[in-house]
Amino acid sequence: MANNPLKRLAGETAVYGLGTIVPRLLNYFLVPFYTRIFDESAYGQITELYAWVAIVMVVLTYGMETAFFRYANQEKESNKVFNTATTSLLITSIVFIGIVVLFLGDIASAIQYGGNSEYIILLAFIVAIDAFTSLPFAYLRYKNKAKRFSFIKIAGVVVNIFLNFLFLLIIPKLFGEKVHELMVYKSSHLIVFVFIANLISTIISLLLLIPELKVFKIQIDKALLRKMLAYGLPILIIGFAGMINEVSDKILLKYLLPDDVDAQAQIGIYGANYKLAILMTLFIQMFRYAAEPFFFAESDKKNAKEIYSQVMTYFVIFTIIIFLGITLFMDIFKYFIGPAFWAGLMIVPIVLAAKLFLGIFYNLSVWYKLTNKTLYGAAIAIFGAVITIVLNIILIPKYGFIGSAWANFFCYLGMMQISYFWGRKVYKVNYQIKKLLVYALLAGLIYYLSSIIKIDSKYLSLLINTMLFLTYIGIAFINERKLLRS
Repeated sequence: MANNPLKRLAGETAVYGLGTIVPRLLNYFLVPFYTRIFDESAYGQITELYAWVAIVMVVLTYGMETAFFRYANQEKESNKVFNTATTSLLITSIVFIGIVVLFLGDIASAIQYGGNSEYIILLAFIVAIDAFTSLPFAYLRYKNKAKRFSFIKIAGVVVNIFLNFLFLLIIPKLFGEKVHELMVYKSSHLIVFVFIANLISTIISLLLLIPELKVFKIQIDKALLRKMLAYGLPILIIGFAGMINEVSDKILLKYLLPDDVDAQAQIGIYGANYKLAILMTLFIQMFRYAAEPFFFAESDKKNAKEIYSQVMTYFVIFTIIIFLGITLFMDIFKYFIGPAFWAGLMIVPIVLAAKLFLGIFYNLSVWYKLTNKTLYGAAIAIFGAVITIVLNIILIPKYGFIGSAWANFFCYLGMMQISYFWGRKVYKVNYQIKKLLVYALLAGLIYYLSSIIKIDSKYLSLLINTMLFLTYIGIAFINERKLLRS
């Protein structure tokens, strides 16, 4: 099958992976660095502030990326769609910067960073530039320029990592105790250099996108913009609710933990261990980059629903492989964070399972995106956000960050189930549910066996877990060999 759509999706997922998984993996290596440079409280501040960034980023892009893909494929003049969307993002990003500058003191005080307002202004510029460049990056995806997309993404992250090492390790070592005599080091905590490095790398990514921006001109087609905003508004609600599900726990912990607990330290421990689910997050992210345009492109084919079903099956197989790979070899993965943060390792399997449910939800979302019923998707996302907030409020005071992990788990489990049953009524896809349940039960059995087998020898324990891991892969390969060969 020379034009096998599944093979094409796998290839595009791999290529976009260079632009998503490689940069994030590179950024991931900052986690062991940060968890050894900073204590739990300082890393907690970084975790919390980037949680705010994630939420604001969704608001500032307001669904324009997805709207661009939708209307670039419908309109005769794709450049008009690009110009309208990019002009809109440029205006809102500039307005956002103006608001932050005018109300900087109030914003910093509101989130309890009154003494560090410089953090807020740096992050504001980062998120504004990122929001604006989201459309040029979407344009690269639309034009199938995956290699250039990947190059710019990787280049920005490499610069960020280099500057982090320069500001946090190399310069302090070169100057020793005299480093505090340097102007910036004298007046600021080292945390500020995390944000300075990020801002510089963001600006460099913007400069690398100049060739794409040469085709851009300030232009707004009002009728088109209204249609794009109407389509994108539910996407904004979905994205905002999604970010509430993803990062609100890092913010709520600060306000809901008992007074006698060091909240910032707990956020730091939780945030570091949450990062151990990074491989699952990365796979889901690079899959989404490739799958969103793929689902739209395949929608007019007779066998589209069959293809979507096959995509789901392989997606679940691979995400379970990631789940088992991390949980069975936790004794290895734990070294990616500092020993001071190991107190939170018990949340990792819970978070991984939650991410798996989230990935399935993204696959299921084809039903409301293809039928232009994005408001339904927004309703599900809002339901998830309500569950997240309510469960965090109930569980954090009693169970701390473990309660946050379980809130994450039940939120995505509920969203997945609602989307599946609702989708069957609107755009029914015959997913291979029985097969998927068998794979899930097999993975659960393997994980359970690994947890109850207690052996003093680390090497023997590693060998047994490796055999269990290969058992799952072997069974999945044998079961899917016919389709894999095609």
